[in-house]
Amino acid sequence: MADEKEEKFDRVMELESRKLAKEVDREFVIETQKQVEKNNDLIAVGINDRLKERGIKSFDFVGAIGAGKTALIERLSEKFGPDHKILVICGDIATRVDADRIQKEFVKAIQINTGRECALNAYHVDKVLKNVNIDEFDVVFVENVGNLICPSEFMLGMDKRITVVSVTEGEWVVEKHPLLFKMSDIAVINKIDLAERLESNTEKMVKDAKDINPNIKVVLTSARTGEGVDELLDLLNT
Repeated sequence: MADEKEEKFDRVMELESRKLAKEVDREFVIETQKQVEKNNDLIAVGINDRLKERGIKSFDFVGAIGAGKTALIERLSEKFGPDHKILVICGDIATRVDADRIQKEFVKAIQINTGRECALNAYHVDKVLKNVNIDEFDVVFVENVGNLICPSEFMLGMDKRITVVSVTEGEWVVEKHPLLFKMSDIAVINKIDLAERLESNTEKMVKDAKDINPNIKVVLTSARTGEGVDELLDLLNT
């Protein structure tokens, strides 16, 4: 009975927190958000059309800080290149650490610093694509700002969205972030070389992803050792 009362109280608190703003302000915010999302989706469709017309493959990687997005893109770039020219768009609040790390002879890395914005949107990507000679590239990777919440608000016009989590984030990480997995084509469970040491239940993580999105493809990888990267590459090429 005590647990039931506590759960009911928590739910009430959650609902009440939404009433902090006046009703007229809430309606304005909701309508503005809908318009922003609509505009974003229109730009995203334009991006995808432009890339497909040129036969350019495109992929959007999302995941928390430290999940291993950059390392996986490095591994995949090595496998796509040097026969293919690759554009990588890196999103971060600040610095160009990831762009500098990814940049290679056959990889052009462009850094977007979002400041206080916690995710890239289609406008960010569109602006980059309009300022490069897109015909020079065969593959586009977008590495979103590191978190599992904000990127769910904006699609970026890529062919496939890949959500990356790692065993170091805990076996509940998939279940706690259902929206991203619902809107992703591929789920990557990374750092499996640490799974035994951390006693991580990777089977649960895979099952959670499949329960949330029965159509999602799940691959277990270790960006450090290269395990599973070929399987991920195959999924990107299908």
